Amino acid sequence: MDRRTWVARTALGAVAVACAVASPLAMSQAKEIKIAHIYSKTGPLEAYGKQTATGFMMGLDYATGGTMMVGDKKLVVIEKDDQGKPDLGKSLLASAYGDDKVDLAVGPTASPVALAMLPVAEEYKKILLVEPAVADSITGEKWNRYIFRTGRNSSQDAISNAVALDKAGIAIATMAQDSAFGRDGVKAFKEAIKKAKVVHEEFLPPATTDFTAGAQRLIDKLKDQPGRKVIFIIWAGGNPFKIADMDLKRYGIEIATGGNILPAMTAYKQFPGMEGAAYYYFGIPKNAVNEAMVARHYSQFKAPPDFFTAGGFSAAMAVVTALKNSKGDATANTLIKTMEGMSFDTPKGKMTFRKEDHQAMQSMFHFKIKVDPAFAWGVPELVREIKAEEMSIPIRNKR
Repeated sequence: MDRRTWVARTALGAVAVACAVASPLAMSQAKEIKIAHIYSKTGPLEAYGKQTATGFMMGLDYATGGTMMVGDKKLVVIEKDDQGKPDLGKSLLASAYGDDKVDLAVGPTASPVALAMLPVAEEYKKILLVEPAVADSITGEKWNRYIFRTGRNSSQDAISNAVALDKAGIAIATMAQDSAFGRDGVKAFKEAIKKAKVVHEEFLPPATTDFTAGAQRLIDKLKDQPGRKVIFIIWAGGNPFKIADMDLKRYGIEIATGGNILPAMTAYKQFPGMEGAAYYYFGIPKNAVNEAMVARHYSQFKAPPDFFTAGGFSAAMAVVTALKNSKGDATANTLIKTMEGMSFDTPKGKMTFRKEDHQAMQSMFHFKIKVDPAFAWGVPELVREIKAEEMSIPIRNKR
């Protein structure tokens, strides 16, 4: 054997050895799909975040038949706590994409955090599936093509609540948090109101605990209005229903609001007959996915699933449906093509990602509160399901 042949064979042998050593690691990496779940493990919206995390993991288990596999690829979830802080959420997402090499991310809980995270998804060219942050601007003017959302947006909340309240002869004052969530919600609500009259908007700091001054301004604006008078509340966390302590009935003023988590709905027992529209209540949707989630949740926690548990479960159903349809290809361009216009089953029923802004079109539920001694909260009884096609949800992005 001449020297040239020996060198060539040696080099080939070295390459073969290197491949043999590297291939198990490469294969193991190729056999995983990494998902970052960034949410409020702590902070003001901790209760919401924990429900979302429970629902997301439960949904992945259900959607994969208990295997946590899509095809031959293992789903690996990396959890991160944004504490409800926009700057922290932004850096955690960059770290997840850049250092952890996740294929896609889910979250966050709060709208200001989500808005800070959107440009990061565009910079890294990877999917961010928003759940449950609700501000319209997330799939509106701040949106980019890497953003999808299973959570409802402010317009869906507002338009569905307008179904209950938009009647001639009603004067409405709104009370909301001074945040993207609150301001987007009021804007969408006002746009959806066609017959009633919105006479005042009251914005208060998100962490407000003393509602006396705000409630007095609301009373002053409403008390002399003719006809029916309503304060419509858009709030996350806390107990804004303390305003009822100011004897609203004396002025003929009612309270209305959307659905909420079960602990928050204990306050609803003060308002039998109150109407609104809910994203979810475990006793309302009648479908196989909801039945499975409710049964699993009772089995694991001896309690029903809550508002944001359903959201996390829905996000998981969207992720697994997309990955199955893409045959396990988690690259952003493939997922975008797969998810645009994609329908998927959720505890609420079927959802569909709208192609124009990647917002999940979904049903909402018009309810009336019933007081039932068997439950610690006011029970939202279904008046009717408001189908996605009944709501004209604006497309607000500029792209």
